Amino acid sequence: MDDHSTPVPPPGCPAHHSGARVPLYGAEFAADPQAYYAYLRHYGPTAPVELAPGVEATLVTDYATALHLLQDSASFRKDARRWRALAEGEVPPDSPVAPVLAYRPNAMFTDGAEHMRLRRAVTDSMARVDSRRLSQATERISDFLISQFGARGSADLIGSYAKQLPLFVFNELFGCTADIGDRVFFGISGMFDGVNAEKATTVLFGAVGELVALKRSKPGDDVTSWLMRHEAALTDEEMVHQLALLLGAGAEALVNLIGNTLHRLLTDDRYAHTGGLIEEAMDDTLWENPPMANYAPHYPVSDMEFAGQKLTAGDLVLVSFAAANTGPALSAARQAGSNRAHLAWSAGPHACPSKDPARHIAVAAIENLLNRLPDVELSVPEDSLTWRPGPFSRGLTALPARFTPVEPVRRPTAPGRPETPARAAEPAARKAERAGMWSQFLTWLTK
Repeated sequence: MDDHSTPVPPPGCPAHHSGARVPLYGAEFAADPQAYYAYLRHYGPTAPVELAPGVEATLVTDYATALHLLQDSASFRKDARRWRALAEGEVPPDSPVAPVLAYRPNAMFTDGAEHMRLRRAVTDSMARVDSRRLSQATERISDFLISQFGARGSADLIGSYAKQLPLFVFNELFGCTADIGDRVFFGISGMFDGVNAEKATTVLFGAVGELVALKRSKPGDDVTSWLMRHEAALTDEEMVHQLALLLGAGAEALVNLIGNTLHRLLTDDRYAHTGGLIEEAMDDTLWENPPMANYAPHYPVSDMEFAGQKLTAGDLVLVSFAAANTGPALSAARQAGSNRAHLAWSAGPHACPSKDPARHIAVAAIENLLNRLPDVELSVPEDSLTWRPGPFSRGLTALPARFTPVEPVRRPTAPGRPETPARAAEPAARKAERAGMWSQFLTWLTK
């Protein structure tokens, strides 16, 4: 492009003066990442970025190029032991992004036959999740959480709802105790935010290790136990790493998916006064404000030219799902094609194996909240909201809201189920709520 068409770097960006790599961290980036993506596009389909001080990467910002990368397992590998900068000591040992990018023996960071073995164990185990049971659990937990703040008439829908609900749901889904679940979520948040990342990683893996030991001695009807009994015969170490991947990536994405969709519903005029649009709002969120903004680390097998950029074997290459989904050239194609052709769940052999349960949980959680609190609205100016820092995920720090106070739903505990605070709903007692203006069934839930 000529000088007249080259955009100016966003305010606060070091590239303003030095031509340095564009940082994907800090308050300025968190406040307006789309301004950064718009600037990055002037480099072409890929751009030079910095994920944290001293951690350089190439970021793919173009949809077609991203899809090519994600599907080209011959030219690019996922094994982070190929990461040249880390192997050569160029990445600071205490870098806040290292724990999220470092190699682990899980389905995300392996290739070939080993990847297929681990991924099959994960996908087969996740396929056993019963959608009706998951829906019931999500609504019970949603009711419980709303009962904690409903009478006040106000709440932070991130801290009191979006961050709490996945913790309870995952505790049931994976058979976690409350203590293990608390530590898992502490670890996940710290890793993705880059806050005390090394300590957070230790806490996460310690908690998951306890979960594996617990299920070896007391297996149950949960994903952890199914994974443990899979024909892949995973070792305890492999169990820990697959579970940390599922819990970590799943919970982080789910918290942000619920929060970002609620943000859109409460702030966008297209949804503010119209019911029954939860899934449409979620699809738009996955396109324009995906919960995982920049990730999918890959490493070229050899020196190569890719999308006009020279890459050296072992360079770190990431996909910007947020930039690829919102590129100007894609808008027309998006209108003409499927509203779910976005890359928010990645693509290719390493696409998210849990997107259906994640979407299921998020829709049920939002539907129940808006049925219970039909007049909920943002209680602060939209421009006062702040977003969590870090290059990988996209989520609000808080979403303050107000609504007409409601009384807790009082429902009998289902026969044969353990007594827990979250278990407070029967299917028959939900029928009236599902008639609310926000109700919208996923057709596959009723199959």
